[in-house]
Amino acid sequence: MKLENILAVSGMPGLYKLVTTRKNGLVIEDYDNAKRTFISLRKHQFTPLQSVAIYTYSDVEEIQEIFKRMRDQKAVNPIPKSNAPSDDLHAYFREILPDYNEDRVYVSDIKKIIKWFAFLEERNMLVDTAGDEEE
Repeated sequence: MKLENILAVSGMPGLYKLVTTRKNGLVIEDYDNAKRTFISLRKHQFTPLQSVAIYTYSDVEEIQEIFKRMRDQKAVNPIPKSNAPSDDLHAYFREILPDYNEDRVYVSDIKKIIKWFAFLEERNMLVDTAGDEEE
């Protein structure tokens, strides 16, 4: 599972592939239609998925590990919809990551993770590749 070059862009739904950087912005590509767009740094904020982590009481957990747990437990612990009640979302997340810090991880964070997981899974981008660490 490779999350490098995958971006979340503020004000734009979904995830995008980073094509190149420029002095005043980024060129991103839509995964669905391969359309490339220049996005200004002045108007948008960018979050590389690889840099996202969730606070736990002991440390932080990388999103890649959370996605692996979600995928592994999907059969016994179905993923709720992102618009489910907040109690259901917290209960689900407690199953995935039992020691997550409930004071620092908001419902909106859980919703984003569920949406990102669904986006990546629909496009078959959550497949483990042998030798990820060697590359």
